Amino acid sequence: MAKIAFIGLGVMGGPMAGHLVNAGHTLTVFNRTMSKASAWADKYGGEVAVTPAQAAQEADVVITCVGNDDDLSSVTLGSDGAFRTMAEGTLFIDHTTVSARIARQLSVEGESRRIHCVDAPVSGGQVGAENGALSIMCGGTQPAFDAARLVMDCYASRIIHVGAPGAGQTTKMVNQICIAGVLQGLSEAVRFAQAADLDLDKVFEAVSGGAAQSWQMNNRWATMAKDEFDFGFAIDWMRKDLGLALEEARSNGATLPVTALVDQFYADVQAMGGNRQDTSALVRRITRK
Repeated sequence: MAKIAFIGLGVMGGPMAGHLVNAGHTLTVFNRTMSKASAWADKYGGEVAVTPAQAAQEADVVITCVGNDDDLSSVTLGSDGAFRTMAEGTLFIDHTTVSARIARQLSVEGESRRIHCVDAPVSGGQVGAENGALSIMCGGTQPAFDAARLVMDCYASRIIHVGAPGAGQTTKMVNQICIAGVLQGLSEAVRFAQAADLDLDKVFEAVSGGAAQSWQMNNRWATMAKDEFDFGFAIDWMRKDLGLALEEARSNGATLPVTALVDQFYADVQAMGGNRQDTSALVRRITRK
């Protein structure tokens, strides 16, 4: 069993860290809001650190699951960052959805310190984290990935090594690009069915078993039909993710016209007060009959 430092105990990180404890690993945790770290430790056991550097000291594995590029840079490369105390040979796994640029930067920083780095953003949401059934897309060297997989198996049902450092993050961008397009189509379909005075339960039964089926349809059709959105993956976070994809596209020459359009549609929903609502709230900007 490994000695693991887990940094970031939000709705995703908290359950993931819990699965590691349940698998027999020893954890030291850090969270920017110390009350969350204390509450987690009360529930699962383990030690609470006051800085990322303290959490990482003597750890075999350091895992981060924070908010954005700035947060990740702070907890790794900052004055109290984990990289300051990580020993040679330590494995670093980042589950934050961030830019490919910072993933590559951390890999270079890690190589200079003989730290093995894997960028490993996740998909599956809070439910996937709680059930230990996340999908994880990984970038890094093969030896680093092989070591990381042994740890990530505790909370994932699918783990794919996509390629070199940064490939995990760019694959997560692919994931979010797909979701954006699906949700816009689903939003239009729900409003179209309502305008046609169709029985939405029957429509779902008819179309969800064919080519139109998707995770979003299976899990969001009913709540979109009822205009229920106070749960799930927040629009603020989706806009962050789409911004990362659009930024990367400017670097690699890809064209993302639908993604850019849906990103602006999400801005409309934010202006309507939907910042913290689920991404399916995209349907709000389409007038209901």
